[in-house]
Amino acid sequence: MGLIFFSFGISVTINVQHLGIHPWDVLNVGLFEIFGLTIGTWNVACGFTLIIVSWILDKSYIKLGTFLNAFLVGMFVDLFLWLDFLPEASHSWTDAILMGIGIVVMGFGGGLYNAARVGSGPRDGFMLSISDKLGAPIGRVRIITESSVLVLGLILGGPVFIFTFIFTFIQSPIFQFTFLRFDKLINQIQAKYHEKHLTSSRASG
Repeated sequence: MGLIFFSFGISVTINVQHLGIHPWDVLNVGLFEIFGLTIGTWNVACGFTLIIVSWILDKSYIKLGTFLNAFLVGMFVDLFLWLDFLPEASHSWTDAILMGIGIVVMGFGGGLYNAARVGSGPRDGFMLSISDKLGAPIGRVRIITESSVLVLGLILGGPVFIFTFIFTFIQSPIFQFTFLRFDKLINQIQAKYHEKHLTSSRASG
């Protein structure tokens, strides 16, 4: 469900991409504009490329969720765009509202799927692997990586504008809030399950 929400948010922002989108999506759209295929296909291709690099650097960040993220996000983005039910850009103030909704949904979805703790996404895993290998702060690695991706996407003709630069400042707090809430909820559910299972075992014994 987290990956579906995350993909939905990406699709909403892509429909109003003239306001600027996330650096990784700038790259995907730029590759799409130059080479064709679909935006989701390039999302998958970039994801699996990063998984290969992360696998070489540090296998510990590669888990089931990493592969699910790499494959399903691109697939769902293409599905949502293909269904063509999302609002189109009107080039008015309402586009900023749509962009805000997309970013909020992405933050919510990101926090939800990370709370499941089945593995980091390929992009996060890649940056964490680089951070561990170089002994550099993850924040610095993220800035350098996403800035490099942004420049490459810009060269390829990807959409860069004001929201590209404020994306993280909106998405990150929502991600953190959602992650902490769902992580706490999952821990409570697991604790109740183990307590119930332990009680049943003692009763049957």
